[in-house]
Amino acid sequence: MKKLFLPLTTAFLLGGTIQLAAQGGNLSGDIMLNGNFFQRDTSIKASDNPLYDNLLSGGEGWMSLRYSQAGFTGFLRLDVFNNSNLKDPLNAMSGFGIGAWSLSKEYKGLTVTGGYIYDQIGSGILFRSYEDRGLLIDNALAGLHLKYRINDQLTIKGFTGQQKNVFERYKPIIKGLNLDAYYSLSENVSITPGLGVLNRTLDKDGMTSIVNNINAQPLESRFIPKYNMYALTAYNTLSAGDFTWYIEGAYKTREAIADYAGNLINEDGNIVFSTLSYARKGMALNLTGKRTENFVMRTSPNESLLNGMVNWQPIVAQIRPQRLIARYSPASQDLSEAAVNGNVFLSPSMDYDFNLSYTHINTLEGKKLYREAYVEANIRSVKNTLIDVGFHYMQYNQEHYQFKPGVPLVIAYTPFAEVTYSFNQKNSLKVQAQYMHTRQDYGSWAFLALEYAIAPKWSFAVSDMYNVDPAHEGDKAQHYYNIFVARTQGAHRISLAYVKQVDGINCTGGVCRYEPAFSGLKLNITSSF
Repeated sequence: MKKLFLPLTTAFLLGGTIQLAAQGGNLSGDIMLNGNFFQRDTSIKASDNPLYDNLLSGGEGWMSLRYSQAGFTGFLRLDVFNNSNLKDPLNAMSGFGIGAWSLSKEYKGLTVTGGYIYDQIGSGILFRSYEDRGLLIDNALAGLHLKYRINDQLTIKGFTGQQKNVFERYKPIIKGLNLDAYYSLSENVSITPGLGVLNRTLDKDGMTSIVNNINAQPLESRFIPKYNMYALTAYNTLSAGDFTWYIEGAYKTREAIADYAGNLINEDGNIVFSTLSYARKGMALNLTGKRTENFVMRTSPNESLLNGMVNWQPIVAQIRPQRLIARYSPASQDLSEAAVNGNVFLSPSMDYDFNLSYTHINTLEGKKLYREAYVEANIRSVKNTLIDVGFHYMQYNQEHYQFKPGVPLVIAYTPFAEVTYSFNQKNSLKVQAQYMHTRQDYGSWAFLALEYAIAPKWSFAVSDMYNVDPAHEGDKAQHYYNIFVARTQGAHRISLAYVKQVDGINCTGGVCRYEPAFSGLKLNITSSF
């Protein structure tokens, strides 16, 4: 009977949605398909795992449907994984089922939602349930969510449930309450304060595992763990003319968390995050800072890496789009981080923009984690041409961020340039050139890419990332080629790429994971209606 439940439920929901759409509601949806075809290449270490040795292909797909009418909203998403390497890049995962669904009704300011819920409190420091398919993060809260608009200034919401884990759920229970407000103090001054509280209750099996781990530690480091963790956050955005100031502070009660060595410790945690910006014609200034101490928010300390994340920590360092620089993006730190970033943007005329930035990140104990100095200029004074040139200096603690014991600090100097020439309104050619000089990790790199676009349908690109000066004696310089073609037809887009990719860290919004080398074909199809 269980084998029949999923297809019958899916058919019922899909059939019901299509029938309702025929009655005058609004039906929309989208689809995304990824395919990987693995080509064994021992020279770049794209080998010696089931994907390259046996399976040879895999992929994943998502299909979503949304229906709304008269305050009612229904959502359904089907997920399929066939020998997918998203969850674990070295091993295949397969599965099929309803990845997310929800039913929501709004009536007189009250919105009630049941099912899989995506939401956040404040900036997400205390709680954020969201989806990032590139890293296979999908920590929706499976439960109940209520939101009530008290008046034009006040909104309150509450939720309870269990966090999603692919097609299953983590057992601990999460409950939260959030109050948001808005007040106009004068014509040019307003505040948007907020307050959030959260409680996570461990399950019996999770607690048993925690107790066993604690009892295996030395006697002097043992403690009695608690089932419940409570956390509180307060935040506010102040807008005054050209100034905007956001600040958030959060605290969580003492609980079992894992330290850098994987041992359990009994600590409370806190975090302060703030951004201050000033903007007027031709100029923008921004200052961002964050202090984090033992602010680990997971379903339980039994989870690690990207598993069981309850919150999302804003990243202070700016994520750079340049291929070589992006290899060393610093991930947000839960246990110990003191970070600051300053950014200046100048636009003296329509023909020139200048961007200057500096980032400084340490642990609270003073250990150097990351340094960045960045300068960039955009030049539009040449007819039909956009020129982007810049320079990047970086110090990156690879031992800390990538868990590589004994390796030295990566010190890199990277000049880069990008030139886009428009032949006419439809045809353009973009050339990217980058060079990273470093004596650490893999050594120095050169990157060259050519992209030709025929708007709005076609895009072609070729690139080569070349390890021109390997850091270690005996290493062979390697080429990492990429050949890409994409076609867009209205809401449909299909792309195919031949990829050779060096192993490294892939980051999105400060959340990072290690990915091994890749060799083969990548197919992507997206569509919406």
